[in-house]
Amino acid sequence: MASRENTIDALLSTVRSGAKRVTAAKRTVAEVLVGARTHLTADAITSAVQSRRPEVSQSTVYRILEEFEELGIVVHAHLGQSAAVYHLAGAVHGHLTCEVCKKTFEIPAADFDALSDELATSYGFELDRHHVALSGTCAPCLAQQRSAI
Repeated sequence: MASRENTIDALLSTVRSGAKRVTAAKRTVAEVLVGARTHLTADAITSAVQSRRPEVSQSTVYRILEEFEELGIVVHAHLGQSAAVYHLAGAVHGHLTCEVCKKTFEIPAADFDALSDELATSYGFELDRHHVALSGTCAPCLAQQRSAI
């Protein structure tokens, strides 16, 4: 498994290969994304970056995230009614978001194969699996609701 620093260096190498400059702000955003244990909103990324580099503005972080997305370093998803979240590109997956407890579960993109095929056949529509987010109620919340009846 690659070390955290190797991963950061690989991300920054992608920035360089895209003919972009590597700045201290970009390195810090890369560090925050690599260190994240979950998907983060742009505000959460900004807060983490500013705790290390207070001079980096929110608009700079947004521009960096946009650049990273154009370079294929990160992807974003819209989970339910909350702000978009960002995570490092990698294994494509979808999301299930519980409307009760607000917990989000990652599920393999393959779980959307049948839906993707049906959308392509019926509508000529290609599903972007990085952005798939379904809302509903998770099993623990369902159980709690049923026991309350």
